[in-house]
Amino acid sequence: MIKFSLKCAENHRFDSWFQSAASFDKLARSGLITCAECGSADVTKAIMAPSVQSARTAPKPAALGTPETDAQQAIARLRKEVQANSEYVGKDFARKAREMHDGTAPERSIYGEARADEARKLVADGVPILPLPFRPMRKVN
Repeated sequence: MIKFSLKCAENHRFDSWFQSAASFDKLARSGLITCAECGSADVTKAIMAPSVQSARTAPKPAALGTPETDAQQAIARLRKEVQANSEYVGKDFARKAREMHDGTAPERSIYGEARADEARKLVADGVPILPLPFRPMRKVN
């Protein structure tokens, strides 16, 4: 495992762990690394000094995915709230949101994924949607 200091296009800085430098590159090219503060997928490695410590004095690392900043903690709370009170509909989000807006499906709280063009069309048609500052949890193994 390797820890990289990262920054997004908005200059938000954060750290994250990766299996290897190659795995970071692959995830970044796929747009799967996003800023916890603004959701931008335009993330690059920040300049960082190497951290060399003896095993005896090394601090215990935070658990992977543990929010450290106030903004990361707020986003983690929002994620927990959304997941507890909404139905995840995956890639059917645009269709289901439109059906509820048109009155052909019962209204309920949903969240999911939509392509940018689908989201723009929903907004243009007056469907009340809101982008979330996080991606859905995905099974990685």
